[in-house]
Amino acid sequence: MELGAYLSNAEIELRYYSTNNFIGDTIRGYERNKCFISREAAEALAKVASEVSEDGYILKIFDAYRPQRAVDHFVEWAKRSDDTLMKYKYYPELDKDRLFPEGYIMERSGHTRGSTVDLTLVYRAGPLKGQEIDMGSGWDYFGARSWGAFRGITDEQYQNRQYLKEVMVMHGFQPIQEEWWHFSLEDEPYPDTYFNFPIR
Repeated sequence: MELGAYLSNAEIELRYYSTNNFIGDTIRGYERNKCFISREAAEALAKVASEVSEDGYILKIFDAYRPQRAVDHFVEWAKRSDDTLMKYKYYPELDKDRLFPEGYIMERSGHTRGSTVDLTLVYRAGPLKGQEIDMGSGWDYFGARSWGAFRGITDEQYQNRQYLKEVMVMHGFQPIQEEWWHFSLEDEPYPDTYFNFPIR
C-alpha cells in the first residue's frame, strides 16, 4: 500500500528517486516519489508517528519498499570500480571494493519484502520546523559512524538515535546494528518474498 495515503503527516523523500544517494543517480524501479510498504508496517508506523508527534516530531521516510531491480542496480554499480561519484559523501572512509564484502551492498534486501523502512525525525513546529534532528551521520553513510551504538558522536546525537530506536521497537520494529535509520517489522507478512514491481 502507499504510505502517504495512510500516513498523511509523514514527510516522504525517497533518496533513490533522486540523485542524492550513494550512486548519484535515480535508481532503477524508482519512478515516482511514492512510498510503498505492507499494511501491517504502515499501521505500526502510524502508532510511531502518533507517539513522536507528542514530543514535537514527524517521521521522514527515506526508503521503504525497494524493488529487486533496484537491488540489482546496486550490485551492478558495486562491480564498476571506476564509478565513485558520491564517495566523498557516502563512503569516504572505505574503498569501493570493500562495500560488497563488508555487507553494505548485498544481492538481497529486507526492503524488497515490503516491511522495512529507513527513516529519521524532523521537527514538527517552531524555529527548526522541517529540519532533521541531529543523528550524528547522514542516512546511508557507509561506515562505523552509522552504527547505532557508535559513541564517537555527541551525547545529544547518541540520545536522538536511542529515542528513535526505542519508539520503533516499542511498536514492533527491529533495528540492525550497522544503520541507525533501518528498521524491519518483526512480524513481517512476507518474510520469504522479494517483490520486483516498480514504484509508480
